Amino acid sequence: MRKLLLAVAAAAFALVPALLPDLAQAQSPIVIKFSHVVANDTPKGKGALKFKELAEKYTDGKVKVEVYPNSSLYKDKEEIEALQLGSVQMLAPSTAKFAPLGIKEFEALDLPWLFKDDATYSSAMKGTIGKWLFQKLEAKGITGLGYWDNGFHMVSSNRPLTKPEDFKGLKFRISGSKIADQYFRLMGSIPQIMAFSEVYQALQTGVVDGCENTASNYLTQKFYEVQKDITVSYHAHLQYAVIVNSKFWSGLPPDIRAQLEKAMNEATDYTNLIAHQENEDALAEIKKAGKTKLHYLTDADRKAWQEAMRPTYTWAKGRVGQEVLDLVAKELDVKMN
Repeated sequence: MRKLLLAVAAAAFALVPALLPDLAQAQSPIVIKFSHVVANDTPKGKGALKFKELAEKYTDGKVKVEVYPNSSLYKDKEEIEALQLGSVQMLAPSTAKFAPLGIKEFEALDLPWLFKDDATYSSAMKGTIGKWLFQKLEAKGITGLGYWDNGFHMVSSNRPLTKPEDFKGLKFRISGSKIADQYFRLMGSIPQIMAFSEVYQALQTGVVDGCENTASNYLTQKFYEVQKDITVSYHAHLQYAVIVNSKFWSGLPPDIRAQLEKAMNEATDYTNLIAHQENEDALAEIKKAGKTKLHYLTDADRKAWQEAMRPTYTWAKGRVGQEVLDLVAKELDVKMN
């Protein structure tokens, strides 16, 4: 009997090493790689860090979120493909980045002078428009989790830009939106698509003459250091869509997914709440630095810009389709032609 017990004990002991890897794996946290292209000290950067904090808190450490800012993992031209392949689990690209996937409807959000203010944007994206657009992503293996605000675009160059004719012949970096391409062409300039991580050097060396972006990005990427003039035009809005690989998301345990949804909803509210103030603070910092001159549009200037860019709305029908334009027109009470 004693020999039998010893044999059983020995056999059980022999199984322990084989079981240890499974045990270790069961205790390992689920890793979410969250890649983005801007600095930590921006609305999107702070939103990603807030999500990390809340996700790890609500899952009691069962999930670990690794945030990779400033294109340190993938550039904005590469990241969506990396998400679809499962090399990264979460992104927050500008909504213009979905057009290469064949989902051009998102570009309707880039129409000039579309959103009256940040509150109008936030309300619209929580409603019919935002939900309808996210449904378009599902066929591409992507699930939309939230829309993050980054405020309104300013435009810069090494000469003042207050009249439409001031844009004539200048090369402007754009993120890829054909809507932005169109309104810059209408102003007489030459738009050029370029990765966000390459913009500073392109401005510094004169590869492009100027760009459009929000105050927080002008500050944190130091664009203002290589541009003599910035026009606080607020002519178009910059928004991000927080997205996740659908296969990864649907494969999570339901309780973990629910906790992550809670974390994302709270991180979204946080990001959208701070976006306006972050840009106001950034604008004040740029002004304080004294390296670039800020210009503001008069009512007559703004009207001239609006009239020059207005044909973008008619042109957009052939690009994004009537259905999304009708949704936007109804939600925001704007005319599309």
